[in-house]
This record gives sequence, C-alpha cells and structure tokens, in this order.
Amino acid sequence: MRWLALLLLWLFAGIAQAHEVRPAYLQLHEERPGEFHVLWKTPMRGDLRLALSPVFSGEIQPLGPVTSRQTGDAAVQLWRFAAVDPLRGQSLGIEGFEHTMTDALVRIEFADGTDWTKRLTPREPVATIPLQPSAWGVAGEYTALGVEHILLGIDHLLFVLVLLLITHGAWKLVQTVTAFTAAHSITLALAALGLVHVPQAPVEAVIALSIVFVATEILHARQGRAGIAARAPWLVALAFGLLHGFGFAGALTEIGLPQGQVPLALLFFNIGVELGQLLFIAAVLGLRYLARQLRLRIPAGAPLVPPYAIGSIAMFWVFQRVAAF
Repeated sequence: MRWLALLLLWLFAGIAQAHEVRPAYLQLHEERPGEFHVLWKTPMRGDLRLALSPVFSGEIQPLGPVTSRQTGDAAVQLWRFAAVDPLRGQSLGIEGFEHTMTDALVRIEFADGTDWTKRLTPREPVATIPLQPSAWGVAGEYTALGVEHILLGIDHLLFVLVLLLITHGAWKLVQTVTAFTAAHSITLALAALGLVHVPQAPVEAVIALSIVFVATEILHARQGRAGIAARAPWLVALAFGLLHGFGFAGALTEIGLPQGQVPLALLFFNIGVELGQLLFIAAVLGLRYLARQLRLRIPAGAPLVPPYAIGSIAMFWVFQRVAAF
C-alpha cells in the first residue's frame, strides 16, 4: 500500500500547487489586415498579477490604451495594435517566464480564416509564427495539449485511480478503461463540435461527485457489501465517462479549434488525453507491481485510508463547485 501513499502524495501536492501552474492565455484576433485585437489573461497571486508580457520580434504600433480588469483569480488586459511588419514569420515570446512555473497558451486568428495555436513554456518561451499553418504542427500541438490537460486534471486522475482500485482482474480492467475512453471520447466530440451544450459548472460538480461515489463503493466492497461499481466497474466508467468528456470539452473550448482543421485538432487532442491517461495507468500499475515484489507489511486498516482520503478531497470539491454556481 506504500505505492498508493506515494501516488496520493504526488496527486495532493498537485492540488496544493495548482495555482502555481495555471496557464496564461494570449489571444490575437485580426480585425482588419494588419490590425489585431489582443486579450492577455495572466494568473494572479493574491492581489498581484504575474509579471508576464508578450513580446514580438517585429515592429508593432499600439492603437489606443490598454484596459485591465480582474476576473476570478486572473487579470485580463485588452488592447489593439497594428503590425508594421507582417505578423507571420515573426518570433513571439513571453517575457518574465524565468520567474514562474506557468505556461502560456497562444492563439492567433487571422483575417483569412486561418489560425495558429501554440503552448509556450519556461523551457520554450519563444516560437516563430508560421507563414502557413501545417497539419503536423496542429497534430503535435493538440496532442501535447491533451496530454497536459489530463495529467494536470487532478480530478480526472483521481477518478481513474478509484476505478483502478475497485477493478480486479486484467480483463475487467481492460473493459473498464475501454468503457471510460469510449464514453468521454463521444461527449468530448459532441460538445467540442457544438452539437451538445451542457453548462460547465454543474458538470464539474458532478465529476467530483463521481469520485465520491466510487470511493464510497470501494469502502462498501471492503466491508463485504459489493455494489455496482465493484460488480460492473465498466458500467460506472461508461456512465461517468460521459460527464468527464464534457469536462474535457470545456478545456478544449477555452483553447479553441483551428478553422479548417477542426477534425484533426479534435482527434489529436483526444489522442493526447488517452496517451496521458495510459501513462498514468502504467505508473499506477508499475507502483503496484513494485510494492508486491517488495512484499511490504501494512497495517490492517491501511486499505481504508485511500478511499477515505480521496473521497474527502472530492467531497470538498463538490461543495466548492456547487457554491460557485
């Protein structure tokens, strides 16, 4: 059970430090040829905005003042500029990255209907805006965004973890993981393409509630009262997977899909989510295998600690998210 304690410690550390890695967001929309409207959203620490600024390699000319407002735990700045030098082919960087742990998502929408999305990080703070968007660039970027979203989505990972804890047997595990993957892939596609509209706040609350439900089912199973999650974990994964897909779609909606390459971006974002999910499952199974090889002694009541800990965290999220309606 020590493997599970280490895993939970990592997950809860991610919960505690989540505010440190919230991404910044830069959106440029070309209103007329060479003239851009800018939205620059940066995380805040208390009352202070992170000192991050976008920097272009070419000459740009401001068209009016910068307006600022605070929304939730982020600062939003709006302004307009004219690109004296064509924006395509320029380098775009984020100044101040070296003092943070955050990333920045950049999205540029051009007047001709094309767009460009890129994730900048402290390790890669500068990128060149391509002369023409490429399919390979879109595929690679949206795959990375999908992997990042699932690995930083602690609530999704905790749900996968409780499914692993309640599922016994290799065949049942394959069924459960496949059901979860199929379910959230369907609703992710439907919501991202605008075919189904679901309010995001209730979805996030029910996602937290899904973790509470399975954690409770684990406790019941260990008390000799196996419920539906223990008997048919694939069915629970299928039902709640539909909700988790709407959660993934909410994140993808914020990022946006490139015009003309929507199916490609959606496909590779979903592939990224699946890759991240499989990496997490492999890590959990690897830790479980190592623990069995070491034959560690654990106290009699230790198996009850993980479901209680996970359920308590998830219940806190339920109250927090319901209060935010």
